[in-house]
Amino acid sequence: MPAASDPLDDAAETFAAVRRRLFAVAYRMLGSWTEAEDVVQEAWLRWQGTDRSVVDNPVAFLTTTTARLALNVAQSARVRREAYLGPWLPEPVDTGADPTLGVERDQEVGTALLLLLERLTPTERAAYLLRESFDYAFGEVAEVLGTSPANARQLVSRARRHLSSPQRAEVAPGVHRRLMETFLQAAQSGDVAALERLLAEDVVTLSDGNGIRGVARLPVTGRERVAAFVAAFRARRFWDGAHVEQVEANGRPAALVRDAEGVPLAVLTMRATDAGIEELQWQLNPDKIAGFLRSGSRGD
Repeated sequence: MPAASDPLDDAAETFAAVRRRLFAVAYRMLGSWTEAEDVVQEAWLRWQGTDRSVVDNPVAFLTTTTARLALNVAQSARVRREAYLGPWLPEPVDTGADPTLGVERDQEVGTALLLLLERLTPTERAAYLLRESFDYAFGEVAEVLGTSPANARQLVSRARRHLSSPQRAEVAPGVHRRLMETFLQAAQSGDVAALERLLAEDVVTLSDGNGIRGVARLPVTGRERVAAFVAAFRARRFWDGAHVEQVEANGRPAALVRDAEGVPLAVLTMRATDAGIEELQWQLNPDKIAGFLRSGSRGD
């Protein structure tokens, strides 16, 4: 007789088959690789302790469990972010090392959109993502959120209204990469005129440092002000001995900046359209940079 299969091995196989989807749900909800990984790990522990013989649809069960766990984390994270010092930016994911990390190469995981999603309440965000990104029926959204289908429909509709401000289409990845390279050259040389030629008129730059000394705590807006702000990095010796590595974050070209000793200083992402560079995101929070490095196993 063939040996009976180990129930835990079967559970692990089922979980492994859907793990990337679970990560995608949690990451879109939280905008943090570290928090998403924690949620997926907790979902695995819940799955281990579940009477799996009564689960008719393991994928639906695991997705619902993950979404609910992520919603709980998002609700507590919202309180923490109210006390955050300066702009809060999503923790980027390194999709260059592993493009199938669980975050698809599409506009739904760009850091700019993840930042827009922060306008929503955690419940609105969950409803919107389950419906728009994962094609859940309103009844399924309602089940995850513990509400009625009618209320789920209202949550999604309200989220769409919050996100309805028109967005120019982003440039193709090749153009994006060339813009990033040209921007970095101008930034390192402190060439204000060259920077201005690359920037959209209403460009904004955001720096996430959570109170780190020397990191701007307010957004800087407008072509001339942003160009002067970036050019000043040279005077502050930010680029001295720095090594800039071209990487990919959330499916788009990005830059990882290390100091002369190899210590990571920043992850730079940007949004670019035919109007030029519209948004610069400087991730300077060491904890979030560490999360980016772990997501691609680049080390630190």
